[in-house]
Amino acid sequence: MKTKITLTINAKRYDIGVEDDFAQFLIEQMKQDFDFHGNNDLKLLLQAYVRKNLILYQQEKQIDTLIDQIQTL
Repeated sequence: MKTKITLTINAKRYDIGVEDDFAQFLIEQMKQDFDFHGNNDLKLLLQAYVRKNLILYQQEKQIDTLIDQIQTL
């Protein structure tokens, strides 16, 4: 089943349909980055995007390091 998550950006509401098992995780992450029940501006959206990409970059570097370590065993 799908869960509908709503986020307001620049006074416009956006509904996002996600699978139930992912919904709770996404809601918790969005609460860290946005005013989940209020309005969010584009600057906040861009800042959240950059933060999440930094986390992704760091995770990919860690994965590469682990792969290198495993290959040298």
